[in-house]
Amino acid sequence: MFGWWQKIVDGFVYGTLGLDPNSAAGSALDFFLFDTVKILLLLTVIIFLVTFVRSYFPVEKVRDWLADKHQIVGYVTAALFGIITPFCTCSAIPLFLGFLQARIPLGVTFSYLVSAPMNNEIAIAMLFTLFGWQVTALYIGFGLLVAIVAGLVIDRLDLEEEVLIKPPPMKPHTIETVEIPVAKRLKEAWAYTLDILKKVGLYVLAGVGIGAWIHGYVPADLIVRYAGGDAWYSVPLATILGVPMYSNAAGVMPLIEVLTQKGMLMGTALSFMMAITALSLPEAMILKKILSMKLIAIFFSTVAVGIMAIGYLFNVMLA
Repeated sequence: MFGWWQKIVDGFVYGTLGLDPNSAAGSALDFFLFDTVKILLLLTVIIFLVTFVRSYFPVEKVRDWLADKHQIVGYVTAALFGIITPFCTCSAIPLFLGFLQARIPLGVTFSYLVSAPMNNEIAIAMLFTLFGWQVTALYIGFGLLVAIVAGLVIDRLDLEEEVLIKPPPMKPHTIETVEIPVAKRLKEAWAYTLDILKKVGLYVLAGVGIGAWIHGYVPADLIVRYAGGDAWYSVPLATILGVPMYSNAAGVMPLIEVLTQKGMLMGTALSFMMAITALSLPEAMILKKILSMKLIAIFFSTVAVGIMAIGYLFNVMLA
C-alpha cells in the first residue's frame, strides 16, 4: 500500500543524504520517516471515518438501550461500544460512572471499561497499519472476548457492595431525535480528527523515534535474549512489565512493531501492549475512589489473566 512512500524515503535517505543502507543511522532514519508519515496518514483517515459513523450513535442512546437489555446482550454491546469510544483507561472512567448511575449491571459496565482502552479505534488503526488485517481481526476478537468474560466473572461474584460510590438512579427521560445534516457531521468529524491528532501526534513521534532507535542500534539477539523468545514466562513477564508503563496505543504501537521485527513473538508483544493500554497504575488510583481494593484487585487479575491467555494463543496461532 505504501510502496510509493518507501521508495521516496529510500531515495531521500540513501540517495540525497547519502547514508549507507546497512548503517544504524541510515536504517533508523529510514524507519522513522516511513513509519511516521504512514501512521499519521492512516490515523487521519480511520479516525475521521469512525468519528463520522459514531455521530449516529449518541452515548445517551446507547446507555439507555443497554439499561433495558438482557445482560448477555449488554456484555456484547458494551464491549462493542468500547471500540467506538476513543478513551484511554483513565478517560473511560467518567462514562463507566455514567453506566453505574444508569443502574446498568456492574459486569456490563466493566465489559465497557476493559474494551474502551484496549479496542479503541486508534489501537485498531495502528494495528492494521503495522501488522495487517489478519492480526487486527484476531486482536479485536480476542479483545472483545476478554472484555465480555471479565464482565461475566465480575457479575457472577456479586460485587455490587464493593462499589464505594452509590450514584442516585437517573430519572427516565426521552431523548429528542435531532436530525444533523451530513455536512455538519463531516465537519465535526474532521475537527475531532484534528483534535485527536494534536493529542496523539507527539506520542506517535516519540513511539516511532524509540522504535527507530531500537530498529537501527539494538542488536536483534539482545531483544530475543531478554524477551524470552518462546519461553513460558515471556508472556506473563511482558504483561507484568506493561502495567506500570501508562501510555496509549499511539505511543506504544511503533515500539511493538520493532520488538516483533527484532524477534519477540507477536503474542508476547501484544500482551505487553494490552497491559499498557488496558491496565495502568493511574487507572487503579482513580478507581480507588470509586471501588474497593478487593474489586480493583479482581478486575485487574481477571483482565491480566485474559491478556496472558491471548498472548499464548497468538504465539501458538501465529507461530
